[in-house]
Formats: sequence, C-alpha cells, structure tokens
Amino acid sequence: MASTSSAPVSPDSLRPLNGKIALVTGATRGLGKGIAIGLGEAGATVYMTGRTLHPAAAEAGATGGAATAAPETEGSLQETQAAVEQAGGRCISVQVDHSDDTQVQTLFDQIVSEQGHLDILINNVYGGVGALRTASGKPFWQAEAGLWDACNQVGLRSHYVASRLAAQLMTQRQQGLICTVSSWGGLMPIFGVAYGAGKTACDRMAADMALDLKPHNVTSISLWPGIVGTENISKFADEMAAEPSRDPRLSVIQDRFNWETPLLTGRVVAAIAQDPQVYRRTGRVHIVAEWAKAYGLVDQAGNLPASLRSLRFVLPAGIPALRPHTQWIPDLRVPWPLILWTALAAPKIASP
Repeated sequence: MASTSSAPVSPDSLRPLNGKIALVTGATRGLGKGIAIGLGEAGATVYMTGRTLHPAAAEAGATGGAATAAPETEGSLQETQAAVEQAGGRCISVQVDHSDDTQVQTLFDQIVSEQGHLDILINNVYGGVGALRTASGKPFWQAEAGLWDACNQVGLRSHYVASRLAAQLMTQRQQGLICTVSSWGGLMPIFGVAYGAGKTACDRMAADMALDLKPHNVTSISLWPGIVGTENISKFADEMAAEPSRDPRLSVIQDRFNWETPLLTGRVVAAIAQDPQVYRRTGRVHIVAEWAKAYGLVDQAGNLPASLRSLRFVLPAGIPALRPHTQWIPDLRVPWPLILWTALAAPKIASP
C-alpha cells in the first residue's frame, strides 16, 4: 500500500460535511471519482482507494490484463485527487487491491490511526468491467467460469469486507452511513447472470446490514445511478456507433440518451450523508435521479436527467423517435408494481 495526502484546505463553515471522514473505494475513475469529488465539494475529508496511484502506471496497465478480460479505460488516484482538490476538497489517496483482505484491513487501520473514526463508507470498487466486455452477447454457459469471480469478488465480496470493518468503527460511535453502489441490473437483466446476481445481492446485503445496524444508529442503503457516462461506458458507446443496434436497450447507450455524469451521484451521496432524516430510509434502494430532484441538485452541466422509471425516460427509450422531444413528456414515475410485473424479466412468484 502507498498513500499521498493533499495539502490542507481552509475550513469553510458553509461546507456541511466539514469534519466528516469518508472512504470511497474504487475512485480512480468513473462513479468513484465522481463520488469523491461530490463529497469533497461538501467539505468531507475523503480517503480514496484504487490499484493505480500514478497516471504513468495507468497507461502501462491499459495494455495488460487477464486473458479473460478486455482492457479497461484506466485512471489514477492522483488524477482523482487533483479533481477533488480543484473542487475545494481535501483527500488522501491510498493504493489498495480490494481482492486482498490484508490490504483492506491495513487501510482501515490507517484511517483509525490518522482520524480516529470513519463517518461514511461508499462501497463502489468493481473489478468486472473488462470481463463483462469480453463476455458481452454470450449466454452464461458460453462465458468463462471466471466471469463470476471477476464480477463478484472485487464487488459484492469486497463490499461485505469493507462494510464489516466500517461497522466495527461506526457502531462504537453510534453513527455512520454505509452506501453500497448497486445498479438497475439488480432488478432487470442487463449484463448477464453473474452481474445481475451480484447486484441483486448488493441490494439484499445493504438491506440485511441495515437490520443489524439500526439499533446502533448506523444507516445502510444501496444506490442506483442511471446510465452514467463513465470512461468505460463512453468508450462502449463509441464502439457501438460503428455498428448501430436495433435493440432499444442498447440504443440509449449508443445515443447517449438521458446520461448522467458521475458527479451527479457524488452530489446525491453528499446530500444523503448530511440529511438528518436519512436513518428513516435505511435498508432501502435510493435512485440517484429521484433523490437529485428531491434535494434540488443538478448534474455537471446544470441539467437533471430523468429517473429510469420516469415516463420521460421509459417512453423515449422504447420509441427512439421521441428522444428529441422529451421536454413534452411528463416527468412521472411508472408505478413500481407495473415495472415489476410487466416491463421486466424480474423473478416472479408462481401460484400453485
């Protein structure tokens, strides 16, 4: 493990998370980077983890990788740290491989040694992107057996390990927030069996942890961003442009329709972390676009994408010709039972 600490930033009483200590796992790029920036904007001291500390190492790593995984778009902790500091935040970068429990334990020991406590854990790290790209379009029996571990070791399992260590600290102080970044893939088939099973399990894990943690005033939630234009998703969209898809589920990516940036998730996480009523929603799934609207937040460009269960998204997603005219479509939520029982291939209970 290696770490670098940013220069101190003058305290600002207008920053509601001043004095709070946060940990964001998997922050070299994508959602983790956006969440770190959002927490930094709000004044938290942010510990960030990732396997790549320096930009030069990221460039070298982009040419390698396991045989079962396509190369991923890389980033580095130093680049994220620069972005957090530019937003006025303070952060500490720690190089960690979350497949190694010893390194994760050492990380938490470092936080205790340097800060004495932890207020916010964001379970975000995910190691399955490359393997999912390699397996794209294949039924599960034709994909490598290692796809399961690629999706769920640095992902579901690492979230459990980090949550266990965070809970040991938070329950001592009778306060804290554990937020597990999950996906609509926990409800609907998106990237295949291994991915869907892992995301469904993340939601269940967050809910079950909430039961144990509630008597100790520690909140556990899961979070569903929408279609986020991360570096890897943007690269996927570029590749799709050469081979237009007739599948509406994929064309929303190809068209970059209703995309969110990672910063929107970061701003929502920061708002949740400062919400004095958040404990009332422990154990539940939080949809980023819906809570952004509730909190009066906007995305990086000042816009607010619709929730994926809003008519403003659902209708144009199925009828691409409507996409240029979304301003005329009401931003109304499709009833949840209707989504579960008609729109999605989610598990259903059979009557005898």
